[in-house]
Amino acid sequence: QVQLVESGGGLVQAGGSLRLSCVASGLTLSKYAMGWFRQAPGKERDIVGVISWSGGSTSYPDSVQGRFTISRDYAKNTVYLQMNSLKPEDTAIYYCAAGRYQYGSSRSQRGDFGSWGQGTQVTVSS
Repeated sequence: QVQLVESGGGLVQAGGSLRLSCVASGLTLSKYAMGWFRQAPGKERDIVGVISWSGGSTSYPDSVQGRFTISRDYAKNTVYLQMNSLKPEDTAIYYCAAGRYQYGSSRSQRGDFGSWGQGTQVTVSS
């Protein structure tokens, strides 16, 4: 059974930083693209970063490009999301997800992800 557990969320002032972690069990992350998503109240769940199965490529939407960095530690079976220069509009529940199929690329979209964590709340105050 695949389980993804996120941690690292919290309350931070605008301009601050947080690092989210996602630890996987029941799945060897090294074969899968991994993604971070976020969902604010009343809004859809959107991608904020994707890393390919090899770790060789990443992609970000314009809204977080240059501020967020996704990375992975194969030895720890963990994926991270470093968030810098946080803004109030970054407030949301953040979810990590594992690719539905092996050897996914950084161009993977929401439908390409099949396993999800329970989410961690990030709140950015102005």
